Amino acid sequence: MDLIDVRPGVEPAAPVVWSERHRGWLALTHASVLDGLRAPWLSSDRTGTFERMAAGKPEAFRAVVDLLRGWMVFRDPPAHTRLRDPVRRAFTPRRVESLRTDVEAIAGELLEGFTGGDLRPAFAQPLPALVIARLLDIPGDDRHEFQSWSDHLAEIVFSAEARGATDAPAEAAVRFREYFGALAAERRRRPGDDLVTALVTSSDVEPAELVGACTLLLFAGHETTANAIAAGAALLLEHPSQLARLRDDPDLWSSAADEIVRMGGPAKVMVRKAAEDRAWFGVGVAEGDRVFLVLQAGSHDPAVFADPLVFDVGRDPNPHLGFGWGIHHCLGAPLARLEIAVALGRLFERFPDLRLAEPVTWLSGVLGWATGPVVVET
Repeated sequence: MDLIDVRPGVEPAAPVVWSERHRGWLALTHASVLDGLRAPWLSSDRTGTFERMAAGKPEAFRAVVDLLRGWMVFRDPPAHTRLRDPVRRAFTPRRVESLRTDVEAIAGELLEGFTGGDLRPAFAQPLPALVIARLLDIPGDDRHEFQSWSDHLAEIVFSAEARGATDAPAEAAVRFREYFGALAAERRRRPGDDLVTALVTSSDVEPAELVGACTLLLFAGHETTANAIAAGAALLLEHPSQLARLRDDPDLWSSAADEIVRMGGPAKVMVRKAAEDRAWFGVGVAEGDRVFLVLQAGSHDPAVFADPLVFDVGRDPNPHLGFGWGIHHCLGAPLARLEIAVALGRLFERFPDLRLAEPVTWLSGVLGWATGPVVVET
């Protein structure tokens, strides 16, 4: 089955279907995606894939594999639990809410000099990078280097195979290792009230994994939120009636953040590998098969969401899957919601007449929707 209609809002032929193009199973309904996110027999561990990448690369590429071993999203329990616990304890609701003033100040500073143009590099990207810098207690000026290193790592993180990857990820991994290795040593000498300290004081996190964990916090908390802010701005500018609702009732910003994640959220798909043979939603999944949990298809399932293609900032309930579920639910989800709501609220407050300078291109496919440049005029 090669031609499969997985457009959001279109009821699929079955909850799980085989795709020759992707050489794996696609979970396309809310029920199948949710079950897949919870299923212990579907493995998240990608260390084997990264090892195979390294096998055909220079020795320096080992730095990438070592770094990604510390990414909890690519590990199964018990390693996943060991890496997640110290971060979970740091992402308390009280701690996240305490960042509201920081997020508001950062948004205001970035918008002070904004005169229009592509919203992503001017506003959507630097805001979460600066917030993460506060959480890790590192200089915000370093975010420019982090962006470059993260872009290179993305060549590996968002690919299933090594084909096409350059040597740049190895260089980026080495730079991350040097930077966070030195930072961890400094926090051991002088502990602070930050996420790096929480990791270095945990006896369960190995030194090599610690650098990877810090990199994940920077990478995930930066890239995904930046994409959500850009998508949110595009959605609101394309739906002025919804923007008017938010102006009339600012309390709706909380639900609006979730609707933005549902409609154009940064996470499109999660990849799993079957650890055993399993009959699942009417199909036979074999051990070793890849399974694509298509989050945006699940978040637009017409059996769960009324008018799933309608952008509704007051949607309630909204059981979208954009932040994952179960043990792999995004720890930074409360912070992402806060950043999306505050950033966009400040943007439209500062520029009430903001408009699109050119149409936004929405790219669609099995991996979900994404925006091209969001170019605006003030």
